[in-house]
Amino acid sequence: MINEIIMSDREAFYSKLKSQLEDTSSFPTKYLYKFIVPTDGKQVDEVQSLFNSGGAVISTKNSRTGKYVSVSIHLTVKSSDEVISYYKKAELIKGIISL
Repeated sequence: MINEIIMSDREAFYSKLKSQLEDTSSFPTKYLYKFIVPTDGKQVDEVQSLFNSGGAVISTKNSRTGKYVSVSIHLTVKSSDEVISYYKKAELIKGIISL
């Protein structure tokens, strides 16, 4: 039951995001992804390898305490579906927070 609620909330979020992207963007467009990941694992490497193939410009910044890393990715995307596809792949990275 809880998983069903989480899945429907997630699908509603992506449906709303798709609609907003299509209303406000002309594709192809440069899109900014921002994530926060813990520094205690390989999450930064996982985020970078997820986006590296698309010619992304990736920058990182450590938090003041050093427990987290902010990862910003500028990537040219062809459609709202491509934007959402990257978010769905990123969800699988342990401890990631999308901003």
